Amino acid sequence: MSNIKVIITKDYEELSEKAFEVMAEVLRNKPDAVLGLATGSTPIGLYQKMIEDCKNGGISYKKVKTVNLDEYVGLTPNNDQSYRYFMRHNLLDHIDIDLNNTNIENGVAADLPAECARYDALLSTLPRDVQVLGIGANGHIAFNEPGTPFDSQTHVVDLTENTIQMNARFFASEADVPRKALTMGLKGIMEAKKILILASGASKADAVFKTVRGEVTEEVPASILQNHPNCVLIADEEAASLL
Repeated sequence: MSNIKVIITKDYEELSEKAFEVMAEVLRNKPDAVLGLATGSTPIGLYQKMIEDCKNGGISYKKVKTVNLDEYVGLTPNNDQSYRYFMRHNLLDHIDIDLNNTNIENGVAADLPAECARYDALLSTLPRDVQVLGIGANGHIAFNEPGTPFDSQTHVVDLTENTIQMNARFFASEADVPRKALTMGLKGIMEAKKILILASGASKADAVFKTVRGEVTEEVPASILQNHPNCVLIADEEAASLL
């Protein structure tokens, strides 16, 4: 029996509003919360609501710390396609957070396995009060593609051809897309006290169905969330159409 609490919204705007309600509750209860953040297009609406609320005198992020799921290998933090840049551009530069309290893997580390170990050690000192996730059409979460072991920790991933092609639209050419990334593992994701997973659009409907109602299998990485004691999935009507 799945533990996932499902909230279905009429559209992306309402999805973002509901996601902010969940995030705001966490932050009001714990002003020094640790937030696990995600990149990709789906959480941008949530981040816009966080910015708007903060600028209007709402929640302060002065005591908040953040950790991110993943980063491309080979992109410097000021590269406009790096996830560090994405987070600053879409959220961190627009709220009252101390950037020294924001964490993401170092994609240009000389020793990538050592960087993975460093990040896992950091995560152990920063237990997340909530982890935001998107979901891929094949059920991947972060860069944990189908077949990733459920007990995986932060690791180096060879990006699939499908992921490279999907991300090519953000780069000048497909040749510019990084071939590797660093990603928090599934075990690391599951260690968050609460998980907030967001899904928008018809292309995510099959993945949402398998996540909530399918068997728990490494072939659908997000299906592991059925075993989490406090997971909320917010999906718009298109993404939830098969439930």
